[in-house]
Parts: sequence; structure tokens; C-alpha cells
Amino acid sequence: MPTKPDRRLDGLDVYRVGGAVRDARLGWPVTDVDWVVVGATPEAMRQRGFKPVGRDFPVFLHPESHEEFALARTERKSGHGYTGFEIHASPSVTLEEDLARRDLTINAMAETPSGELVDPFGGRDDLEARVLRHVSPAFIEDPLRVLRVARFLARYAGLGFVIADETLALMHRLVASGEIAHLVAERVWAETEKALGEPWPDVYFQTLDDCGALAVLMPELVADDAQLDDALGRLQRLPEDIASHEAAPWRWARLVEHLAPERRRRLAERLRLPKAVSRLAEQAACTHRLVHEEGAVDGERVMAWLERIDAWRRSERVPPLIALVSLDDAALAEDLALAWRLAMQILPKALVDEGYQGKALGEELARRRREAIDEVMTQAR
Repeated sequence: MPTKPDRRLDGLDVYRVGGAVRDARLGWPVTDVDWVVVGATPEAMRQRGFKPVGRDFPVFLHPESHEEFALARTERKSGHGYTGFEIHASPSVTLEEDLARRDLTINAMAETPSGELVDPFGGRDDLEARVLRHVSPAFIEDPLRVLRVARFLARYAGLGFVIADETLALMHRLVASGEIAHLVAERVWAETEKALGEPWPDVYFQTLDDCGALAVLMPELVADDAQLDDALGRLQRLPEDIASHEAAPWRWARLVEHLAPERRRRLAERLRLPKAVSRLAEQAACTHRLVHEEGAVDGERVMAWLERIDAWRRSERVPPLIALVSLDDAALAEDLALAWRLAMQILPKALVDEGYQGKALGEELARRRREAIDEVMTQAR
């Protein structure tokens, strides 16, 4: 993946690093390119027009490509969690020292701008062997790496990747030590959201469960192993018209739709979920109950479902949720679609023209919509 010469790089010792090097060798799409600069100072970068953006360590954006260029650095553990590190960046830090702080060997490879590989930790061999292996014992200093390894496995499991036994053992140790509990909620969700967008998101949660991390970070999911297995099986079952960029919140909704309301709320609070994600999970849960609770799905239940998802004000919510129903019960989905279409044809304006106003208008509108829904659902039974 050679890069054309750039006058701004003259005199700088730069290397392409991390995911771009890994994914190019896997034949995986390369979306971001990051660089490490060895032997430079922040002033040297600014003089070449690079824009400083790093808050905790020196990172710069190329003035034209906007790719990230970070000064080579080392890290030393100084506290709990993934933020408990002292960063040292200076011209004396070597490329190998910078690569040694990375989590996995497949992420600790570098390339020169002309494409020459620098691989001090055997990342290429592990790529070929399809193994996720830690770079050094320092892996155990950062609990976030448990989630990152699980996320990488969720990305590459279909290619035959596995976690090295010794790396899995360190993941277990990180959980047993209590370090995993020091991860802040926002960072746990950030990694989880990325994992939900990977090709095999169920692998992420299964890996966290296998090493004990899921019970610490999301205990509401592990109260019942059978329910967890069912939930993981639902992750890939989404309505066809869900766009790829929307997959993560929908997959989360499918994962938690079976949980009792209080458990689902506790989990949302524990992870400090974005409101949009929590709302979608609530809508999916209402839909799950509509389909799976005992008894006939009659007009009363359908009307209550529409009200719970705020369908009359947010009509755009209804079609994808009906599509969700179709995955389990195609006939019910057809009935819901017809009932919804007929109910929506009853408009307030027509009732105003008949003389209804105020509270009476709202009551009559609800009555007629319920009547239309009842007719469809009665015929369906």
C-alpha cells in the first residue's frame, strides 16, 4: 500500500501502523490510515503544517489527507482502568518501543511509506495462522484490551481466527483481578457499539461471557444462560431494510428485548446508553411482548402496542417494527400492517369537519382507530 512522496514528510522518519497494515494483508477493507513518526518533536510537526489534535499525547493531522500522525511513545501503568497510564513521547522513543505497547501482534506491525514491512513481534505469522496473540505481558495492564480482543474476534471469526490460549488466560486474569470493573461506562459502550457493527457480533458477547467479563460489565445479560443463547442467536436477524449504519442499535435492541423492564433499564443506566439506543430497545421489547406473550393478539393488545411506541406521533417507527415481527410471524405482521394502514386513514380533520372538538375529538379518534384495528384482528383470528 505505497504512498506517493509528500514534501511535508521530508526529513521525518514515518511508518504506517496498526489496522491499515493488518487489514491490507488480510484483504480486508482499509478505512483509516494511521502513522507513527519517530525522532520528531511537536514543533517539527507544526512547522510542516500538521495540526495538533492529541489531548493526552502528541497526535497531528496531515494538512491535506487529514490522516493521523502520532509521535512515537511509550506507556507506563500508573493507576486503574484504561486511562491509568503515563505517556512518554520524545524523539528518543524507537519504533519498536512504540509497537511494543500495542495490544496484539497483528496490530503491532508497521510499514515504511514504500511498503516495507517492520514486524518485530511476529504479527505476519499470526495473521497467517489466524491467531489473536498479545504482544507482551503488559497486556494485563489495560482492561480495555479484553473488550478489544473480543471485538477483533467478532470481526475476524469468519476468517478462522482464534484467541491464543495464553492471551485468553491473561483475559481471565484481568477479570479476576478486578481491573475490568474500573472501565468507565462510556468506554465499555463505545467498544460494544463497534462490536455490534462487526460481521459476527454474537462472538463478542460470547467471548466476554467465556472469560467472565460479561458478568461484571453487563450482569443483566447473564442471569439466564438459555436466554443469553437465544438473544445471541437474534443479533443477526434484522429486517432487510435496516441500513448497515443502523445495525448496531438494532442489534442491541434484539439482544435485550427479552429482558424484564427493570433489568433493561438497569443495564441502560449501567452503560449510560444514548437515549436513542435505549428508546429503540424499549420499542423492540414492546414488540417482543406483543408477539410472544400468551393469548391472542387482539385489537386491545395492538392498540396498546401502538400507544407504547408512540406510533400516532412517530409513525416512522411502525414499519421497521412490523418488519421485526415478520421475522417470527409473517401472518401477524401482515395483519398489523393492514390494521395500521386502516387506522392511519382515520384523520382528525375529518372528525373536526363532523363537529368533534377538544377531548371529544381525541376520544372519537381513538375509538374509530380501535374499531378499525379490531375489525382486522378479529378476522385474523
